[in-house]
Amino acid sequence: MEATVTIINKAGVHARPAAMMAQMGRRYKSKITYTAKGQTVDGKNIIPITSVGMTCGTPVTITAEGEDAKEAIDALIELINSRFGEHQ
Repeated sequence: MEATVTIINKAGVHARPAAMMAQMGRRYKSKITYTAKGQTVDGKNIIPITSVGMTCGTPVTITAEGEDAKEAIDALIELINSRFGEHQ
């Protein structure tokens, strides 16, 4: 299962949002990956997530494979669309 969402917070995915994405990913049993800027990375590991350099306006495809894939994708979309709690 996969879905594409756009990074909308002005600062993009820096250390704090990447940590939030990885932490959220680890809550689920499904294998989770993010694909952006031609790179596919482990959705449960902060270092690769940060290394992609996702900026505001970057489309990101979230892929989840496993028993709780839909729940994982829904939660990650909500996290990204919330701007990671940032106001801009």
